[in-house]
Amino acid sequence: MLTSIRKITTSFLTKVIIGIIILPFLFWGMGDVFRGGNQNILATIDSEKISTQSFLEYVNRLNLNKQQVEELNKTNLLDKILSDYIGKKIISLEIESQGINLSNQSLKKIIVTDKTFQKDNKFSRTSYEKFLLESRISASIFEQNISEQEKKRQLLTFLSEGIVLPEALIKKEFENENQIKLIKYLELDELYKDVQIKDEEIKKTYESNKNLFTQEFKKINYVELLPENLIGQKKYNDAYYKKIDEIENKILDGVKINDFIKTFSLSLITINETNRLKKDKSGRDILKIDNSLFLKIFNTASVNIPKLISINNRYYLTEILKIEKINKTLEDKEIKEAIIAQLKIKHVIEYNTNIVKKMFDGKFKKKQFDKFGKENGLKIKNITLKNIKDESTFTTDVIKEIFKIRDGEFQLITDSMFTKNYIIFAEKTKKLKFNQSSNDYKKYRAKAKLSLANEIYSTFDKAINEKYNVEINNKVLKRIKNTY
Repeated sequence: MLTSIRKITTSFLTKVIIGIIILPFLFWGMGDVFRGGNQNILATIDSEKISTQSFLEYVNRLNLNKQQVEELNKTNLLDKILSDYIGKKIISLEIESQGINLSNQSLKKIIVTDKTFQKDNKFSRTSYEKFLLESRISASIFEQNISEQEKKRQLLTFLSEGIVLPEALIKKEFENENQIKLIKYLELDELYKDVQIKDEEIKKTYESNKNLFTQEFKKINYVELLPENLIGQKKYNDAYYKKIDEIENKILDGVKINDFIKTFSLSLITINETNRLKKDKSGRDILKIDNSLFLKIFNTASVNIPKLISINNRYYLTEILKIEKINKTLEDKEIKEAIIAQLKIKHVIEYNTNIVKKMFDGKFKKKQFDKFGKENGLKIKNITLKNIKDESTFTTDVIKEIFKIRDGEFQLITDSMFTKNYIIFAEKTKKLKFNQSSNDYKKYRAKAKLSLANEIYSTFDKAINEKYNVEINNKVLKRIKNTY
């Protein structure tokens, strides 16, 4: 069934619709919509109540790291998580209101035809039960998840099917990518490469952000919980998983790690003081441990409290023995270099912003473009881009932005890390002839359909925001934040 889940949840259209539905909630800021009310009810969507317990269970399933947990009562992270949760609830309500349902027969068909559970091209009950056992999930919960995913897929189909595409939209998608573009440009990196950062500015930045340069070193105990230790067998069966559940419950009851060591004759592995990068205080690599396991252990905030960790269906008993915080100073070469790099990026952003403002105000025309290049020793370069895939000079992301510029217009374009910065002037654009019999016609038709579907989803998003009345209990949310 994993195959089917992956097809649905990784679908681009699924991401689009979920993002569009959730987005308005994220930008509410959770201000005026907050209300008082029942202390066990966190929010209501029309008459649908969201309990504190159900929301906390959702938060726990997110597996937030230590830093995120620490920020829950200091930032609006919990508000955003609640927004996401409400967005998903609204999707479920909309599915119900549209009468979208999945019969038991249809659910069965999805499962039995999934290759994950087939043997010799036939459904294998043994393979299905083995999957459930290894995943530690009951058949009812698993099948409920599949049903919810399938109903979401049907909602998306309901919204996007039956679209009649005007030929003009397909032609537009084709012309967006199939152009010959003559441009002039200035490469600003020549201007930025010699930027000098003063020591006073470095020191001031360090002093203002000292907390960011604190490094944690932790001493760790861990041991893998193998079936032979817990049940005297080598198989990962029901008896093993029941024992895992017992251990988890005992941890909640306050049982210490040494009690488990004695009960099951476990051999703990101790890792001496190490930082997040698996290096000791002198900078040496000291660990040979799976990265995923290590990070889950290291992100544990509590000291001398055992924790049960699962990685790829294998279970580990872990404990942080000691946490030591060390402040790094400007004598540390890496710290100083990191600050200088950030300050250089800040300089680039400020300089770029000033240029863009002049463009926006209409004060950066062809005359200013020529003058700017001359005054700063920058050569104005000419190039003809034959199509959107012409990466002879620019990266893919930069080219995509260039192809959006209209003839006679200027635009400042950068890459995501501000390592490439250009002032672009679009001099002339020649659009290639659109051919309906081209082999690429289906590709551009699909892109046009997606663009039109996005507009439909946007309209749908506005409609459901008006349809559902969301109220959030501010007192309950504040109380939840104070528990972290």
